[in-house]
Amino acid sequence: MGRLSGKVAIITGAASGVGKEDALLMAREGAQVVLTDLNEEAGREVAKTIGDAALFVRHDIACEDDWKNVVKATQDKFGGVDVLVNNAAILAYGTIESTTLELWQKIQRINSDGYFLGCRYGLEAMKARPSGSIINMSSIAGIGGQSSFCAYSASKAAVAGLTRSVAAHCRAQLYRIRCNSIHPDGIATPMVFNLNRDNKAGSGYVREKDPKQLQARFAQPQDIANVVLFLASDESKFINGAELRVDNGYLMWAD
Repeated sequence: MGRLSGKVAIITGAASGVGKEDALLMAREGAQVVLTDLNEEAGREVAKTIGDAALFVRHDIACEDDWKNVVKATQDKFGGVDVLVNNAAILAYGTIESTTLELWQKIQRINSDGYFLGCRYGLEAMKARPSGSIINMSSIAGIGGQSSFCAYSASKAAVAGLTRSVAAHCRAQLYRIRCNSIHPDGIATPMVFNLNRDNKAGSGYVREKDPKQLQARFAQPQDIANVVLFLASDESKFINGAELRVDNGYLMWAD
């Protein structure tokens, strides 16, 4: 306990799934946490569960003014920002042939523009602190590509490239701020399973006909939150610009 004592963390998409688990775990480890999401009711419930060490702020991550508001609210409430978890994202089926420009731009707006703004304003706030850690949720889709998720894969590749650029900048400027990305395969969250339920044409993505692969492929939100906690803590102070795959060896799977 206490691995994040004295640290203040912003977690986007914290009303459910991985973001919720991140917030709960960080709070248990001593952090003060700011939860952001568009789902105000669920977000406030999570913050209420945590108690005085939590604050909820409604947040469209692709809106620059919203980022300014979140950072200001965090500084006003807790005094600064030490950790940023860029977690919020959207997921939609679409191959290169079926993806419309409208869908492409919608996904890039959230998954790429939103993370850029987070890094931009998170970095600026962390410069006033002794150290900082930016954690970007990418995907193995951003490394290997997935035919059924053209726009999503591209957006997560952008997150990986952004992460490396931020890490290199922080090192060059001698900032004590790190930026790393996490690359899961499937995670057992409402976003993933609701997508599969709503679009049976894409059900092969979760391999419903192969229960063993389904079990092997899907991490629990807590599995990802444990990695986030490590990157947020001083235990990882020399890890910068890393791409951590949390996929149970999926990219090497050949049988």
